[in-house]
Amino acid sequence: MYSDKVLELFKNPQNAYKMKNPSAVGVSASCGGGDVLELYLKIKDSVIVDASFLTFGCAAAIVSGSVATTMLKNMMLDEALKLSNKQIIEKIGGLPATKMHCSILVEEAIKNAIENYKGNSNNACGKNACKGSCRKLK
Repeated sequence: MYSDKVLELFKNPQNAYKMKNPSAVGVSASCGGGDVLELYLKIKDSVIVDASFLTFGCAAAIVSGSVATTMLKNMMLDEALKLSNKQIIEKIGGLPATKMHCSILVEEAIKNAIENYKGNSNNACGKNACKGSCRKLK
């Protein structure tokens, strides 16, 4: 089901931790599948200087979070907003069709984190979250 590259990334994920004192937090949840991904960003002068994630999800969610956080480091916020799930999947080397939603979770979490950082939302899930899966930011 998973490629050798995905399995290797799953066994050795990067940036899988809860960041202390993040500049922004974004959460995304799969309403049907039950996967949840929390993304943490450290931002300085509109540049993402660090990124990490935690997820309650399958191997594809872990790998998507790992690859995306690596891609986000040293990226300008405007550039990060354009990062798509397709770019994440390409960097991974592909995902099974039934697991594409995992890369979408990451794309949504990135957008939600940046939206929160810019002050456009008062919760970690942004505007497009599943009802009941969100928490207020302090």
